[in-house]
Amino acid sequence: MRGRIRGLPEPGGRPDRRLNYDLIRGLHILAVIAWMAGLLYLPRLFAYHTRATPGSEMDETFQTMERKLLQIIMNPAMIVAWILGLTLIWIRSRGYGHGVWAPIGAFVTRPWMLTKLSGVLFLTGWHHYLAIARKRFAAHANTRPEKFWRMVNELPFLAAIIMVLAVTTEFGG
Repeated sequence: MRGRIRGLPEPGGRPDRRLNYDLIRGLHILAVIAWMAGLLYLPRLFAYHTRATPGSEMDETFQTMERKLLQIIMNPAMIVAWILGLTLIWIRSRGYGHGVWAPIGAFVTRPWMLTKLSGVLFLTGWHHYLAIARKRFAAHANTRPEKFWRMVNELPFLAAIIMVLAVTTEFGG
């Protein structure tokens, strides 16, 4: 049937499974939006922070903003995005074979899913790189210039473009 998503019930089947999948997918998207907002904003804060004199009121303000962004928004959003993303993989993989691990392996090795997962690993690594950079700023040990932070600011968005195109087209089966 055209348009059917493997692992989900046929139209007219158990609507509760479809509703749960859609709810989890929607919450996953919201978590990713919050995470991406932080991944895009934190490097911009770092760019401005490079202009502040260490120990100044401006320096302290940037440190507070960076810490709160990371701890209150980015870390929880990343964790929720990961949990819901893994849940979606588990739900979707049920139509790819029998057993517990074989269907998951068959699903995650699809070219479009490998592309998406590569992007997720990149964003997770970038998140941790930014967390380390925040600690360097807090210790007045940043070695990166403003230009660096402005240039790398768009990396998460470029990754997101590739990931969204991979998921929406499901290229390669």
